[in-house]
Amino acid sequence: MAILNINFSDPLMKALKAVNSIAGKSLTEEDLKKQRAAMELAGKLAAPTSGVSMEDFLVGDLKCERIKPELAHNPQYVILYAHGGGYTCGGLAYARIIASKLAVSTGFTVVSFEYRLAPEHKYPAALEDGTAVWNYLLNNGYDNNHIIMAGDSAGGNLVVCLTQQVLLEGKNPPRMLLLFSPWTDMTATSKSYQQYDGKDPILTKNYVESVRDVVIGTDVEPADPIYSPINGDFQHFPPALVQVGKTEILYEDSAALVKKINKAGGKAKLDVEKDGWHVYQQMPLPVAGRAMKRVADFVSHEIYCT
Repeated sequence: MAILNINFSDPLMKALKAVNSIAGKSLTEEDLKKQRAAMELAGKLAAPTSGVSMEDFLVGDLKCERIKPELAHNPQYVILYAHGGGYTCGGLAYARIIASKLAVSTGFTVVSFEYRLAPEHKYPAALEDGTAVWNYLLNNGYDNNHIIMAGDSAGGNLVVCLTQQVLLEGKNPPRMLLLFSPWTDMTATSKSYQQYDGKDPILTKNYVESVRDVVIGTDVEPADPIYSPINGDFQHFPPALVQVGKTEILYEDSAALVKKINKAGGKAKLDVEKDGWHVYQQMPLPVAGRAMKRVADFVSHEIYCT
């Protein structure tokens, strides 16, 4: 597999692994400090520095960033993007890695936001922030049919939960979803956790359980659809592209999500990269470039051919 030829001592890969690794069973202040520093470094190392323009703005007190492609910009659509990081790490610098790639590959404006993090702000603080930005877009020139939601890892969890919330409120959902290794099941009990723990070069089962306990606490049921949207309702869900690495522990989170959407009458596509790993799209490698090309093809087909 090509994944074995990747240099895991590369500074960017080391930073990404540090973001998603903990030695203990709980997140200490020292753990968080290291993770958040590693995430900032990853953003600086991996975010594209050309081909896009960036503009900061606020939604209330929420820091946001608007990224536009410098070439072939189509202002009719916007992508609302939620970054990963286990709900405990990340900000605009880290979000810029995939946000910039989305802007360049689709030609659309991408809006990312610095949602509140646990343990300082437990879930659903992040969901509330995502809702605020969604409403901001609806109130500032975009209707739901011109908004695409995207998210990776915990950001994928946020996007799926937000879509379910919008539908439960009887409102119209986004045009489509673009999900990269989404975290959809907080129980951490699917077979891929056992099958690929230790083989996944980025995530560990221990890490997922640790951030889960920090984000939602240990006195709630992680299977509740509020936290694990895989157990929620998928009626009237928008089309979705779900990209995942074949040997990552969150593989079943993606595969099960696609099955649920399709079973409910929706249209979801599972895009499995046999040489991929957790959110491999972040890396400046050909495998990531090919993935973004598939994203662009999916978006174009859904907008212009359906």
